[in-house]
Amino acid sequence: MLTLFQMLIRFFVALVLGFLIGLERELIGKEAGVKTNMLVTGGATLFSLAGISLPYIISAQTENLADVIARNSGFLGLIANIVVGIGFLGGGVIIKQGVHVRSVTTAAVIWFAAAIGILCGIGLLKLAVISTVFVVSLLFILRGFDITPLNQSKKNQTGKD
Repeated sequence: MLTLFQMLIRFFVALVLGFLIGLERELIGKEAGVKTNMLVTGGATLFSLAGISLPYIISAQTENLADVIARNSGFLGLIANIVVGIGFLGGGVIIKQGVHVRSVTTAAVIWFAAAIGILCGIGLLKLAVISTVFVVSLLFILRGFDITPLNQSKKNQTGKD
């Protein structure tokens, strides 16, 4: 089982990465900024840590870790259900105005933040850091591109995220 220090390191890294993800959103004036993304990465990390710790906690009482894991694979369900729960949160961010849909990128960023939290929780810190740097960089770079659909002029285009 992980020590408290190991868990706190994973949690701290998740919060820092959530801060970086949220900072990109706040710098461009979008919804779901620093606080939201830190809460999403931190929460996903805590749920992941709970999911990977429960077999050890239960087996301490039964003294048979392999048996506990074999009979209770539902511990991983905690991690899987993060994705479902975050889907509802992200769905609440999306706004439909007439024929235009806004904030889809922000919703995707929230979903991404949850994935980063899960990676931190299960100990894949390097992948979490590399993924965060890559995606936040892409968000900044792609912000500069003004892509207009072929069937629209730049004058009447609205609803961009």
